[in-house]
Amino acid sequence: MQFDEALRYLLSLGHETLALKLGLKTTEVLLQALQDPQTHFPSVQIAGTNGKGSTAAVLESIARAAGIKTGLFTSPHLVHITERIRIDGRHISEREFAELATTVRNTVEQLLADGQLTAPPTFFEQITAIALLAFKQANIELAILETGLGGRLDSTTVAEAQTVGITSIALDHQEYLGDTLAEIAAEKAAIIRPGVTAVIAPQAPAALEVILNRSASVGVHPRINGSDARLQRVTGDGRMVVTFATAYDCYEEVVFGLRGRHQFSNVSLAVQLAESLRERGFQISREAIINGVEGAQHPGRLELIDGRPQLLFDGAHNPAGALALREYLDEFVTGPVTMVFGAMREKNLEEMAGSLFPRAHSLILTRPENPRAAALETLQRIARNTLDQERITLEPLAGKAIDIALQQTPPDGLICVTGSLYLIGEIQTALKHSEFGPFAKSQRSH
Repeated sequence: MQFDEALRYLLSLGHETLALKLGLKTTEVLLQALQDPQTHFPSVQIAGTNGKGSTAAVLESIARAAGIKTGLFTSPHLVHITERIRIDGRHISEREFAELATTVRNTVEQLLADGQLTAPPTFFEQITAIALLAFKQANIELAILETGLGGRLDSTTVAEAQTVGITSIALDHQEYLGDTLAEIAAEKAAIIRPGVTAVIAPQAPAALEVILNRSASVGVHPRINGSDARLQRVTGDGRMVVTFATAYDCYEEVVFGLRGRHQFSNVSLAVQLAESLRERGFQISREAIINGVEGAQHPGRLELIDGRPQLLFDGAHNPAGALALREYLDEFVTGPVTMVFGAMREKNLEEMAGSLFPRAHSLILTRPENPRAAALETLQRIARNTLDQERITLEPLAGKAIDIALQQTPPDGLICVTGSLYLIGEIQTALKHSEFGPFAKSQRSH
């Protein structure tokens, strides 16, 4: 297959969430037929509700700073599907992606013909296989895998990572993971298996109890909240300058590459994961940890684009993420905010809106091209609880919504695009084909 054909094939498998099929058996059968590429390198698996992508990005930056050849698998992508699979910090090429997708597709068709599978693996199952194959072919030294959904039945769990990290757990994806914090925590804590090193970010008591019980049941002594972080100062664009100490070292006045106070626990978790990898034989120096933290980037998460007006992209897709974004806006943004918002209908839209909408000088509601997207009428009804109608604009097309925002926002203002990573991807794609100079020229304020 050529790249375009490979992409059409994967998309024909259904939307990665709506067509979700939790379970490991299909992925196990597929990987076995591909000669188990996941067994050719050690892995770190990161689960959690918020911050797992940021934690993975920081850890990967640290590993690369240490000279370790890394493979990073994350989801979803913003603009291009190859963003999900990175080797030594670079997305794999379209040609590589197409070749690997062809191998996976051919293997799937043979498994179906032989009766070893009764239905094709899902989009996420197949792209996980593509990533693991890419890592094997590149002879990486360490894979860093962001869990797609949950943990117990997520395809990335088949890699049987020797090191696992769990970021903060909150209510999200209840339709798949359970209605209570304890039920959701149980799904994520299942990645803790006998013999692993487990590093755990600060948790709510209900989630922590589940994690501790799971750890005890498999004979693992987890490292929980193992650092003491002290804020020294804040840069003008929202980067924390932090001194933090772990059980092994002290890192003084480190400038976080990622913005926002909520990155405290994510960066701390990444550093402790790096230290635990050192115990497993990886040569990761103190200098590499500092350089990795300072150089980390994570597109679409408090990603600031210089210009007049400025643009801020943040994929705050649940109440905890919305609250973190609101805190950033309150602390670092003084000019008027034009907010472009679109989200998935199953999210807690009222709570997200309660945090974000009052901060908007004007609000543009839109709908990503996604079958799960919330209807504009629903968002408008919620928005009217906090804003007058004259400050609310409805625009069904995301590309037109950002055009309206650029027209409405004064040069000293800020356009904040949020609510869904899918929305961010659509708008960034639209801007790349626009005349908005700072973005079109990729002059990003990383």
